[in-house]
Amino acid sequence: MSQRSDLWQRRATLEDEWSRWVAGRKAVGAIPPARGALRPEVTESWGRSLVMVDPRVDSAPVSEDGSVARRWAGSPLRRPVDDLADELRSIAEDAGFVSAVTDESGTILWTCGGRTMRARAERVNFAPGGRWDEPAMGTNALSLALRTGRPSTIFSAEHLVSALHGWVCYCAPVHAPDGRILGVLDLSTTWDRSHPLAMSTVRSLVSAIESRLRTELPAQPPALSAAPVRLTCLGAERAERGGAPLPLRPRQLEILTLLALEPEGFTADRLREALYGDRPVTASTFKAEVSHLRRALGGGIAPRRYALTGPVSCDAVDVLHALKQGDLTTALRHYGGPLLPRSEAPGIVEWRAQLEVAVREAVLASTDPQHSLSYGERAPYDAEVHQRALRLLAPGDTRRPIAVGRLSTALRD
Repeated sequence: MSQRSDLWQRRATLEDEWSRWVAGRKAVGAIPPARGALRPEVTESWGRSLVMVDPRVDSAPVSEDGSVARRWAGSPLRRPVDDLADELRSIAEDAGFVSAVTDESGTILWTCGGRTMRARAERVNFAPGGRWDEPAMGTNALSLALRTGRPSTIFSAEHLVSALHGWVCYCAPVHAPDGRILGVLDLSTTWDRSHPLAMSTVRSLVSAIESRLRTELPAQPPALSAAPVRLTCLGAERAERGGAPLPLRPRQLEILTLLALEPEGFTADRLREALYGDRPVTASTFKAEVSHLRRALGGGIAPRRYALTGPVSCDAVDVLHALKQGDLTTALRHYGGPLLPRSEAPGIVEWRAQLEVAVREAVLASTDPQHSLSYGERAPYDAEVHQRALRLLAPGDTRRPIAVGRLSTALRD
């Protein structure tokens, strides 16, 4: 069988799998079992993407500001790519490819290629300003490379979006000397031009870009902005980086807390509702708060679907993790009190109640009296918790007077 016949057969098989998945999801809300034609990284990405992206969308969305000229001018990738631009154009035009470079968010900053292929790519907004991260366009080679940090190929109906089934894409992430992903380099063409050497070409080009970056961006000691952020939101309201306080307003602390608690992120509408509920707050006010937080973090928040992309540890997340592990002692050590106690944001109020109920129920179910005593320090008016401590403490236990005193106070008030 010829290579072209193999490609036709592979494409037909993938189209059948794609149809089963999309139809099955709509019909029963569940994903059908995969057959051998699908790679695990593709099925996993489809599963994530189907809850965010309509497979029938016809083109990639435009980035928030719509213009990327300034971002490309300030990108560390611009000079290395400019040095290789003639080579990239030659490869793209001679082989019938479109070449693209994105930033770390998956927004295309630069493209080249023959006029016919570029026009075809522009119909799906595979052009500067187009957003190609997973929340924006589902499963594609660019989004997988950004997510995994490894080279990726997506052929025809492996793309979640049906408008991309006529394409095959090869790309690899570009790393800074300190290991950060700065973006990806992509070569794309029609599926029938699929070639086994395309990925090695991409790898070679990325190696050349990274070699130039090592010359222009020598590895430096980590800046303060690269240090992990520590968020304390249980019984307190503060954020620190490298031991230094981060000057965040209450609303920005609320946003950071919500993003830490929900790592899969928020759509703009859902995050806005979690912050303001039914209050008439303009979109510009909401975006300004997110932008202020993003600047304070030195980046670290993905656009469009808001999610943390930098290291943030959080005491509330630590509590939830410990509870899932059945480690109530550790959970209580982190539990300093109600979540952002002064906040009235609907999303915070909801999480506050969830955390309080989860910790309290775990305490009442525990047979270790120290758990009731520890929790009782933060819940002085919870008579049931103090009664639980007394039932578990032996008659001669020296800790009983503590529980008796707390119960007396709770009942008196």
